[in-house]
Amino acid sequence: MILAGGARELVFEDLDLARRQVDRGEPAHDGPPHPAAWLGSSVFDGARAFEGVMPDIDAHCQRVNDSAARMGMKPTMQTDEIVALAREGVRRFDGKTALYVKPMYWGEAEGPGTIMPDPDSTRFCLCLFEAAMPEPTGFSLGVSRFRRPTLETMPTDVKTGALYPNNARALADAQARGFGNAIVLDMLGNVAETATSNLFIVKDGVIVTPAPNGSFLNGITRQRTIALLRQEGRTVLEQRVTMDDLLQADEVFCTGNYGKIQPCTRVEERKCPIGPIYRKARELYWAFSHDRR
Repeated sequence: MILAGGARELVFEDLDLARRQVDRGEPAHDGPPHPAAWLGSSVFDGARAFEGVMPDIDAHCQRVNDSAARMGMKPTMQTDEIVALAREGVRRFDGKTALYVKPMYWGEAEGPGTIMPDPDSTRFCLCLFEAAMPEPTGFSLGVSRFRRPTLETMPTDVKTGALYPNNARALADAQARGFGNAIVLDMLGNVAETATSNLFIVKDGVIVTPAPNGSFLNGITRQRTIALLRQEGRTVLEQRVTMDDLLQADEVFCTGNYGKIQPCTRVEERKCPIGPIYRKARELYWAFSHDRR
């Protein structure tokens, strides 16, 4: 492994493969001609290191291997190896600022005119960089005109770079209209997620979240939050969620790796309170995280 970067960012990369590229007369670093750049074939995952903990780091590292396999690549690292490398990287920071932990895979095309990655060319990289946790002050949501694809049209069961341009245009569209994030519907017009996170609503004490239907990634933080709330004795339903449900909700909150659990304070023009169930979900998640250092 080669380690590069400064105090605010660390990158672990495959040194042997870089040397082989040099031996073939190729540049050691990937650039615009690489399939990961122009065909969107990269996969990645994101974990968090904050307050001395890395919740569900093993699940995130396992998912990047699963994503690579589903995209036709051959994972080169075992899950426990990635976890160990992540822990080593975290120790090299001063611990004052939260970190984003991002393992990645990408591969080269099998030959000229081929868009499929060669499994034996798969490369691994682990990036760690400082990224403060957002404050849970609340954000607004506006409905995007762009929708989530289906499993038949895109690899929606994979955390791949190929999906993020669609998320990005939904987010840009919402922010251009003055919202903090976007509500993204599936192809049937039901609520799928936000542009960057999974969505929960609360009505009369019952917690509801869109059922994974192949249009969005069933997030690790989402799954953990559901489990923690159910262990607490709360009712959590995974089912179809409509815009009417969202607009009539007593509370709305989101889960995702970057901000973990964040409250929504406005949906379109309707204000939402930061409510007790959101607070309980965040409290439970933080307790879970710190019990597993």
